[in-house]
Amino acid sequence: MKRILLLLAPVCLLLSGCAGYTLGAQKPAHLRHVTKLAVPTFTNMTLEPRLAVLVTNAVIKQLQVHGSYEIVNRRDADAVLEGSIQNIQRSQFRSDRNNILRTSQILATLNCSYTIKDTSGASIHVGAASADSYIILDPNLQLSETQLLEDASQRLAVTLANEVSEGW
Repeated sequence: MKRILLLLAPVCLLLSGCAGYTLGAQKPAHLRHVTKLAVPTFTNMTLEPRLAVLVTNAVIKQLQVHGSYEIVNRRDADAVLEGSIQNIQRSQFRSDRNNILRTSQILATLNCSYTIKDTSGASIHVGAASADSYIILDPNLQLSETQLLEDASQRLAVTLANEVSEGW
């Protein structure tokens, strides 16, 4: 009998090591009841055209990758994620070696605020997210700017999805 207890003790200790872990999403406590989320197009407070659609699509894709919420239309949703792009701050990241007044790399910071509201319209969660991105300028400045905003949108979406899905 003592031998059986001695053999069972290490087995019980090994099995209890994973007792605190669970599979699946670990949403914040105040968002635990939300399973279906609607994400309408964000409001664009900047002068950058089509930025709202770019950010909204990136956020939806990241939330789908996370898998914590099912993205549905507004009438089927448990809650609605409403966002507003506040501003874009651009600054010189690096200058040209021969001319310090000429920019060779641009740093952009994209700032966004968001609110998750339940079906009655009450705010469940309020937050803000920001993301930095930089790009090396090439002769086609419009293409560089487009790539910069796409990268900043992707980084912002990762930050926002982490905050909403995991609480950090």
